Amino acid sequence: MGNIANKCKTKTSCVRRLRMLCDRLAWRETPRKIYMVGLSNAGKTSILYQYKFNEATTTVPTIGFNVESFSYKTISFTAWDFSGREQLRPLWRYTLTTRRPTVLMQEAAEVLHGLLKVHELKDVPFLVYVNKQDIPTCMSVDEVAEALQLNNVISHDVQVQGCCAQTGDGLYEGLDWLCKSIR
Repeated sequence: MGNIANKCKTKTSCVRRLRMLCDRLAWRETPRKIYMVGLSNAGKTSILYQYKFNEATTTVPTIGFNVESFSYKTISFTAWDFSGREQLRPLWRYTLTTRRPTVLMQEAAEVLHGLLKVHELKDVPFLVYVNKQDIPTCMSVDEVAEALQLNNVISHDVQVQGCCAQTGDGLYEGLDWLCKSIR
């Protein structure tokens, strides 16, 4: 007991040490960060709220970013949903400088390949959702993968997943892949 008292000089340091000990004993894991990027109106926020609330929600265009936490199976996530506005896209590079999984919305070959070239993202898995698959005229998953030249990507683990953000179809299959990729 004397050893703990010697290390806890202040009340704040005692509380901090106790919290760290409790975290270790509870095997509490730090939430995994997900960065969601893509063009405007691609469905990033709708997907985020499907993850969080498991239902379709009405959204408004994102100005800046949204941050939400959710759990899936045994993993806690903190998702950063970035605006797809063209003026804000250059800022993605400075925000996405850690090895975090990235969920990328379809529609943006130049944006995707720009991110794939960022050195700080070299070990980051990319989950590309091909949203709006409920619309008959929407490109198929294979067509999008070919258009984005994703079959040629060797620098990252990339998964292309068809989905519908409004119904949730395909979202959890993509999240399953992401969970396996980050373990």
